[in-house]
Amino acid sequence: MKVFFAGGGTGGHLYPGVAMAAELKKAVPGLKVFFAGTSAGIEATEVPRLGYPLVLLPVRGLKRGMTVRAMVDNVAILFDFLRAVSMALSFIRKEGPDVVVGTGGYVSAPVLFAAQLSGRKTLIQEQNAFPGLTTRLLARMASEVHLSFEESRRFFGSKASVFVTGNPAREFSAGSRQSCLDFFGLDHSLPTLLVFGGSRGARSINNALLGLCRRLEGTVNLIWQTGALDADRVRSEAGTSPTRWVAPYIEDMGKAYGAADLVLCRAGASSLAELTNLGKPSVLVPYPWATADHQRHNALALVNAGAAIMIDDSRIGEEASFVAILDLVRDREKLDRMGQAARREGHPGAAAKLAERIILLSKS
Repeated sequence: MKVFFAGGGTGGHLYPGVAMAAELKKAVPGLKVFFAGTSAGIEATEVPRLGYPLVLLPVRGLKRGMTVRAMVDNVAILFDFLRAVSMALSFIRKEGPDVVVGTGGYVSAPVLFAAQLSGRKTLIQEQNAFPGLTTRLLARMASEVHLSFEESRRFFGSKASVFVTGNPAREFSAGSRQSCLDFFGLDHSLPTLLVFGGSRGARSINNALLGLCRRLEGTVNLIWQTGALDADRVRSEAGTSPTRWVAPYIEDMGKAYGAADLVLCRAGASSLAELTNLGKPSVLVPYPWATADHQRHNALALVNAGAAIMIDDSRIGEEASFVAILDLVRDREKLDRMGQAARREGHPGAAAKLAERIILLSKS
């Protein structure tokens, strides 16, 4: 059996494919897996590191706007797209994959399109609540479309082969809450707020927390991943506290989740998959410049389910936001209700279920 994955640019588009590939390897002896990506994406280094063959394609995103420069660039980008389709067609004809899987990013479009032109089985895995234009267009010819949010179904009309399977996410084994708090050296008797904005951090969240952390002093534990760019500044301005743990990056995220009563973070699809699988209530601050504002749509899916509250990036530093976060982290009953709602939105084992569907498609 051969499977060709196309997706990347960011970890959010790459790692679901990696997770599916790992599950397929467990289930299918002699499996051959290939990935497509670009030289500029995370896949250029990650896929070879994981030991998978990588096909690099010359594809880029279209420039927005109607300036002369943007239009000239877009002509070149269109030619690159057509060249990428041609290269993908050649690879598909040579290797003959049984199923081609698209997980998003610029590279998924030419590969899925080439696979559909070749009559191959195609599966689309969409991470976000608001599917991108590529997903919506290519879904019409896809063998199956797998979503992470029930709300996304409305974008696919009456297409029958659309499933809500969830987004493959990391799995954690953290131990008890007490052991997790001990790991960070924090107080067992206090509620704990976990804050992160990705490996590079989120400056607006960090700035807001600098204003809030002293008000948390002695009443709330804080586990704070600042990201590398802000780490020195935050440490200098925040100072030290026995109820605060601050670092550029959290190596053991399982223990951080295990200690947390409430999570404050961005609304990326991978983070939300982890939160819902673990049943963690959250305060979500969507990244305001995400493509098509997709993080806001992701956040609203959890807000509407009763699993989260949302605060705009531009308002995270306001007094009303501080009060909302402080009130929530101290309200055990509300946190419990939100946690239960989050768990109902989770899809543990999504990677294994998707691998199952890929195997069934290869046999159909």
